[in-house]
Amino acid sequence: MKYFLYARKSTEDEERQIMSIEAQLAELAEYAKRENIIISEQFIESKSAKKPGREIFNQMMSKVYTSKEPVGLIAWHPDRLARNSVDGGQIIYSIDIGKIASLRFPTFWFEPTPQGLFMLQVAFGQSKYYSDNLSENVKRGIRQKLRRGEWPSRAPFGYINNPKTRNIEPDPFKSRLVKIAFEEFATGNHTYESLGKRLEFLGVVGKFGRPLCKVLLHRMLINKVYLGIIEHNGEDYEGKFEPIVSRAAFTAVQEVLNNGRRVRVKKKKHDFPFLGLLKCGECGGAITAQLAKGNGGIYTYYRCTKKLGKCGQKYLGEKKLVDQLTERLKKVALNDDWKEKMLAKVKIWENEQKDDNKSFAQNLEEKVKDAEQKLDKLVNAYLDGTIEKDIYLAKKNELVQTKTDLLEKKSDFGRKGNNWLEPLKKWIIDANYAKKLALSKDFLSSAPGHPSASAVFNNIE
Repeated sequence: MKYFLYARKSTEDEERQIMSIEAQLAELAEYAKRENIIISEQFIESKSAKKPGREIFNQMMSKVYTSKEPVGLIAWHPDRLARNSVDGGQIIYSIDIGKIASLRFPTFWFEPTPQGLFMLQVAFGQSKYYSDNLSENVKRGIRQKLRRGEWPSRAPFGYINNPKTRNIEPDPFKSRLVKIAFEEFATGNHTYESLGKRLEFLGVVGKFGRPLCKVLLHRMLINKVYLGIIEHNGEDYEGKFEPIVSRAAFTAVQEVLNNGRRVRVKKKKHDFPFLGLLKCGECGGAITAQLAKGNGGIYTYYRCTKKLGKCGQKYLGEKKLVDQLTERLKKVALNDDWKEKMLAKVKIWENEQKDDNKSFAQNLEEKVKDAEQKLDKLVNAYLDGTIEKDIYLAKKNELVQTKTDLLEKKSDFGRKGNNWLEPLKKWIIDANYAKKLALSKDFLSSAPGHPSASAVFNNIE
């Protein structure tokens, strides 16, 4: 009688359970030699037997059915052959119709008798029970991790698994790349292809060294994990790990994705210091600049774009424009005495604002606690059966979103505060610097620690 050898491991990952196949083959070869069994063909598979549809197993059973003579099967244990009722029933039926005349296992006795078939059914049933029970235990463990705000599986790109906390945390290097990807895509200047090339330049590539494909990039850009939210089976959970991307950047990216915003092609820029600063006094149009040749050199001229209609204004050379701006700066420049007096007043206002900031922080904390209480009540109402699952999931996702936004505001406030005095302080410093700028007339460069001329104009006008 010819025998088919079947060996199987549960995972398709080549790095996991690789010794399982080798161990089975070694043990079965030794067993076959001891029992004088001649193995005519081997069938080796890396596939879970929880569900029917294994390709190699089906090939083996096809050869069993088409064989002119009954065959025997040899495996390490019945659970290697089947962990589901369909495949198990297929084996037993093949024995009933005489296609399989013998089953041999080093760890399990079997004879094609009513008693042997009964014990085989018990073995298949135990294998199925073990598989089902293991699956339920895994699902229960995942649900518990989600309740604790722990990421339930391998860390997504940008994060690393921390075995001590059993959670994830931002990878010092990759998290910066994720942040760059979101911030740059939010500008609308990227397609999936250009973003993939940008990440490739930064060292992020796919399995074969190529740029990340559109599917992977899209999956990353819509993943709420970067906001600190775990999305599992359509339900959101608050993650107890640090977010990588701000709510503003994430929302901007979603708008780009939903609106299909066209990519703006960046043009080569020239060093025109006053672009975006001035408007035409006649028609209100924007002022643009261009280069022109004359008198043996290249000069810069400013003119109205004339996009708002007819306009009689002509070109103005940059030197004349600088003279006009210098006179304007002298009128608005702030001397050193006034600078010191105004900064001293700002200092007083900063001290007064500390109490307001404390009150704002306490208000945020109360809102966070209120969201947590609503979440607790919502869960209890669902467990009591007073609300439907669809309503529960929709409201829960909304509350989780609200709480996450509040925590982000709290974090931002802790880092930079609600300080409206900073722009005022910057205006005072720039207005004082305008005096030095007017005297130097060097509008094309800025001194170390000081803004450019265009920035000064924009701030003090």
